[in-house]
Amino acid sequence: MSDSTDGSSGLSFPTSLGTSTADQIRLLGQDLTADLMGRVSFGELAFWLVALRRPAPSETRVFEAVLVALADHGFTPTAIAARLTYLSAPDSLQGALAAGLLGGGSRFLGVTGTLPTTQEGWDAVALKAVRESREAGRFVPGLGHPVHKVTDPRTPALFAIAEQEGLLGPHLRLFEAIGRVHEQVLGRRLPLNGAGVCGAALADLGLPVELLRGFALLARAAGLLGQIAEERRRPIGMDMYMTVDRNAVYVEPDPKAPEDPKAPDPPD
Repeated sequence: MSDSTDGSSGLSFPTSLGTSTADQIRLLGQDLTADLMGRVSFGELAFWLVALRRPAPSETRVFEAVLVALADHGFTPTAIAARLTYLSAPDSLQGALAAGLLGGGSRFLGVTGTLPTTQEGWDAVALKAVRESREAGRFVPGLGHPVHKVTDPRTPALFAIAEQEGLLGPHLRLFEAIGRVHEQVLGRRLPLNGAGVCGAALADLGLPVELLRGFALLARAAGLLGQIAEERRRPIGMDMYMTVDRNAVYVEPDPKAPEDPKAPDPPD
């Protein structure tokens, strides 16, 4: 519980985040109204809340570029889930947002051990990672997209921003190398997708790998809110539902069908 008491209730719950009194709110050791409101961007604050350090301007630029890249990608399954949940329960905005967020998922890269210093060295590490993924029957993280078959436009843009800010770190370098070598193992060329480059960029900022999906969901919450707002202005949820429902056709189950068919490429 605690290592000290406040002398009144006998309880204490230490936190490095937010506290409040009758006349003041403090967050991250700062006065919320005097030090943060109007002075700190939301993206900067989100980084600070997790890392417990204020990001440098260069880090904020890369971090906020990631949030923008992941906010919305059209009628993805997460957007459709949010719209259809809103159709079913328009009195529960939080339910529609939650439905979209619960369907969110991404694949990120991690780097451990001694880091290469040359392109050839990174290519060797990447080749080993791709081969191991292939041998284990797993998707190679960050490769492929159902819409962007040649280049995901977010990928070169984020690489450029990270390089401009001097933040092209080991995770991005490994991701870049995977883009160069994967064809040798897979026999076909796939684009480096936005989810992968965003995960690598966040890892290079020193953010915990275990929490990276949370930042993707933070960004997607804004996009989902936009989707729901558009659903209110120009509803299509009923058309989606009726199109599927009215075209449902019963078929006899196929006993030979695989129980776990190959999943499609990640949508966003």
